[in-house]
Amino acid sequence: MKSRKTRAMAGILLVGAGFLLASLKPYREKTYLLPAGGCKLETTIFDKKDAAPQGTVVLFPGLVANKKVMAFLAGGFAEQNLRVYVPDLPGHGHSPGPFSPQRAEDCAEALVSGLVSRGLANPGRTILAGHSMGAAIALRVGAKVPVAGVVAISPAPMRAAHGVQPEMLLYQDPGPMAQRFLVVSGGHEPESMRGNARDLVAVANNDAAQYLVVPGATHASLIFSSTAVRALQDWTAKAFELQGTPGMPSHGELYGALAGFAGLLLLASPFLREITGKKQTGEKETATGNSFAWTRMLPEFAVGAVLVVILLRFWNPLHAIRLYEGDYLAGFLLILGIVLASLHWRSLREQFSRWKSGLLVAIFAALILFLLFSAWLELSIYEAWLTPTRWARFPFLLLAFLPYHIAEEICLGPAADASPRRRFVAGLSLRAAAWLALVIGLLYFHSGEILMVLLLPYFALLHLLERRGMDIVRHETGSAAAAAVFGAILLAGFCLVIFPVT
Repeated sequence: MKSRKTRAMAGILLVGAGFLLASLKPYREKTYLLPAGGCKLETTIFDKKDAAPQGTVVLFPGLVANKKVMAFLAGGFAEQNLRVYVPDLPGHGHSPGPFSPQRAEDCAEALVSGLVSRGLANPGRTILAGHSMGAAIALRVGAKVPVAGVVAISPAPMRAAHGVQPEMLLYQDPGPMAQRFLVVSGGHEPESMRGNARDLVAVANNDAAQYLVVPGATHASLIFSSTAVRALQDWTAKAFELQGTPGMPSHGELYGALAGFAGLLLLASPFLREITGKKQTGEKETATGNSFAWTRMLPEFAVGAVLVVILLRFWNPLHAIRLYEGDYLAGFLLILGIVLASLHWRSLREQFSRWKSGLLVAIFAALILFLLFSAWLELSIYEAWLTPTRWARFPFLLLAFLPYHIAEEICLGPAADASPRRRFVAGLSLRAAAWLALVIGLLYFHSGEILMVLLLPYFALLHLLERRGMDIVRHETGSAAAAAVFGAILLAGFCLVIFPVT
């Protein structure tokens, strides 16, 4: 009990410290819903306080990213007294969909053209910048709309080269290049990314095209890299003939976001135990059914997952959910879950004989935790608060994910059958087998579902936390149904936060 109180106090202190750091706003920020052709893009404008802008930067986020996560890069440009426009691309963040790579490019071009036509941006004093898909968009738009230059930070590949397959490409051809541009890669990025980035400069054969590698940086860390920001500032200063040495934006928001996230994690476990505990539910845990041997479970999950990936090449029953590549994941888990649960129908009936036990408190706990974490991310570093359009997809995604979580709980069996650590590791190994099939689908069956690989670190973190929470719910309530619904709610919420709406 004492350790729980200590964890809770530490969690509260971390959340408080994180809130203070995340609340610091060193720049003037205003957000508008800007028309851009047939699109409406929610756009934040960053300005340095008490300084007249000396130019304009339009900064495009990458695939599954949004304007909030680009704040550090935007601050780097704002430190040079540049006005920075950072839009949510269609279907991302708070901008309405639908999203497709081509529509994102068209809307971005319309946004830049609109700023120029309304006198809000002088083409000769405007730079287009972006990260990942946003970098590819900046390069493509910069070749159509005359601007002073383009900064492409780890651009998404646009050629099937260096191991990149055609179905992985968001754009099939880079097309003509802007006259002046900078391409930045991270030293720890895979060769497929760095090689394609180098090619952009090599093909341009232009003295005004530069290529730069930031040592030690990854694809994602580039948007928080002080080294990268300094390089961008130096290049921009030459392009605009700016004088003086600009300041460096603060990592306060990033550190605050991480501190608050860690604090919420410390609070989550005691909260979950308290709300689902037997004293609260009035239920006494009763083990029903048996777990299966790991040597049996793992091959079943692995083989079943590969067969489902093959099936999805021809038919996905959940295209109508309209989430970019999220519908593929939903279809995968739905079919796999139904198949695995059907194989263990007797165990399903045994373990779900007390399906009402703890179900309501598990639903309540999952929703509270999801809302808390999404609200924190929205406040600090990432637009995670769901829009009505995304909430409308929630029940369908929940139902799609539920069969897999049921099958997983059936195979793992009652919490009393194994040590918590062994059960936790077994559950993660089943998910690893399923996810390996998704990777195989991309690399060997040419599914084109690139986000299944690009988002792997974030899904890995989610699976660690979700699986831990499910084990607590199963232990406290003794209910496989409660644990399965709890996990399905968290996964559905995460997918609605991260996948673009189409």
